[in-house]
Amino acid sequence: MAASRPKTNLNSKISCSSSTSRSWRRRGRGNTPSLSSDVSESLRRLVAERAGYRCEHCLLHEDDWYSPHQIDHIISRKHGGRPEAENLPYACLRCNAWKGSDIGSLDAQTGAFVSLFHPRQHLWGDHFVLHGGVIEPLTAEGKATVRLLSRLNLDKRVVERRLLAGRYPR
Repeated sequence: MAASRPKTNLNSKISCSSSTSRSWRRRGRGNTPSLSSDVSESLRRLVAERAGYRCEHCLLHEDDWYSPHQIDHIISRKHGGRPEAENLPYACLRCNAWKGSDIGSLDAQTGAFVSLFHPRQHLWGDHFVLHGGVIEPLTAEGKATVRLLSRLNLDKRVVERRLLAGRYPR
C-alpha cells in the first residue's frame, strides 16, 4: 500500500518577506522585477522605454503577457557582462529563460560558432521576418537565435501572435 501524502491546506496564508511584498508592489511599467539586483530602477525604466515595453527577442509587448518583462543581459554577469544600458535588452520571461547566459550557438550545417541576434547592434527586421505569426530567420545570427530560442515558434506561441493580429508587433 502506498504511503499517503499529507494534505495541503489551500486556504492557508502564505507569508512573504517584506522585500518580496515590496517587489510585488513595484510591478508595472519600468518597475520590472528581475534577478538582477545590480540594475537600478532608473536604468530598468530606460531599458523598458527604449524597447517600447516589447521583448527585444520576440517583440511581444509587456501588456500582452501575464508577467512583467525582465531586464536581460546580452553578455551575462557570469561572463563579465556589466549592468550598462548597451548590455541590457528588455525580454519577456520566456525569451530571457530560454536564452540564459548564451551569446551564440553552433551552426547546424557547418558547426561554426555563430553569435546570437544582438539587440544593441542589430535591427530585428534585418535578421527576422514575421510570416503568419511565425518568426523566420533571415541571417546566420537569426537562425542561431531561432534555433536556440526554439520555443519562439512553438504552436501555442504562433497562435498567440496570430490572436494578437493588429496588435503584434506593436
